[in-house]
Amino acid sequence: MEAYQIGKYQIEMEQRVAFIQNVVNAAGAEGIVYGNSGGKDSALVGILCKKACENTIGLIMPCGSKRNYEEDRVDAEAIAAQYAIQTRLVSLTDARDAIVQAVGGATELTDLALANLAPRLRMSALYAVAASENRLVAGTGNRSEGYMGYFTKWGDGAHDFNPIADLTVTEIYDFLRFLEAPAFILDKAPSAALFDGQTDEGEMGISYQRIDRFLLTGEVDEQDKALIDRFHRASGHKRRMPYVFGE
Repeated sequence: MEAYQIGKYQIEMEQRVAFIQNVVNAAGAEGIVYGNSGGKDSALVGILCKKACENTIGLIMPCGSKRNYEEDRVDAEAIAAQYAIQTRLVSLTDARDAIVQAVGGATELTDLALANLAPRLRMSALYAVAASENRLVAGTGNRSEGYMGYFTKWGDGAHDFNPIADLTVTEIYDFLRFLEAPAFILDKAPSAALFDGQTDEGEMGISYQRIDRFLLTGEVDEQDKALIDRFHRASGHKRRMPYVFGE
């Protein structure tokens, strides 16, 4: 990494750590909890939160997908161990199955509805721990996902604060290199692991590199711009509070 980049991310780290400390102190919270998925975003959030607050816990929350119990859990435990972050395992598969059975009696659940159950169950678990232990929930969404609307409303899109929401995927990888994150995090294909074999880029039909090129430079070809605009327009409701009468 170039010297100017090292200096840039040193400042970035200090500013984000101070931001987290200010948020925690203002809320009178005693700690932080976040979802440790074993991916790039949760890795960066976990590292920053631990630097800001010793009482930081990462919940590993497998939910249905075989990958959740294997690769993701192993990676989540390894990244936490490297940065001395406490972890707890909360298996949500039985809870997911119970909801599928209960709601399945009222409607025919679509693939999208089923996919969104896991993020919303995980957020319920995070807030249950937060409420029980006077913690704040740290969000792990990035700018690229936010612009595309590639997150679950009231699922991974919910949080008390988010220290990386302004960073593109490209910038997050650079930040993790500065923090000397392990190769298994840097080389892992971005995935919400909503089902086995799922990848973010495969679902969206465009690479983060092309999305970030547009977000960071404005440069984009016509086909990519049309796809990005379509995702952004369709997900507008996710990026604002609910509509209320009188606004």
